[in-house]
Amino acid sequence: MHPIPPTASISACPVRQVGKTTLGMEFDLADKRHLDAAEGWLELGNWQEAHEELEQITPQRREHPLVLRLRWGIYAKAGKWEMAAEIARALSEVLPGNSWGLIQLAYALHEMKRTAEAKAVLLPVADKFPQDATIHYNLACYCCQLGELKESLQWLGQAIDLAGKKDITRKALEDPDQEPLWEQIEGWQR
Repeated sequence: MHPIPPTASISACPVRQVGKTTLGMEFDLADKRHLDAAEGWLELGNWQEAHEELEQITPQRREHPLVLRLRWGIYAKAGKWEMAAEIARALSEVLPGNSWGLIQLAYALHEMKRTAEAKAVLLPVADKFPQDATIHYNLACYCCQLGELKESLQWLGQAIDLAGKKDITRKALEDPDQEPLWEQIEGWQR
């Protein structure tokens, strides 16, 4: 398991909340159908078909955050982390008030074994998004993997404060990135 799974539901993505008119672009019926079909294929795990559907979207709408979000999912499923990082970086620039792009950028860097860079992406925005438990949890994972166990426990404690002890401890005990702390985390359940 990884800090944030690339298979997270598209509909759960905060970018989805931006709506149809982000950046002044409406989706016509054909593009909306391709977008929905790409989302469906991706949720079924078929990134190739999802990619084909996105390629059918009108070129001027391919830069829309919803399209970029799906493209990130496609690259993540395909294990193309460099490309996923590029998409996440673009999303974080297009939607600076949304943490999703930064979280996915850090995740892609971590998957490329660039964990120190992943931490460096999230560390300065933890205060910008203080209620985002995923940022805190992922920082705990990255610190743990970097051997910064005391700092990892601090971030994990903050994630627990935000998302609840039961959910976060269960997740951490299933997460290989937190394995160096499993014994200590198990003690929290008692």
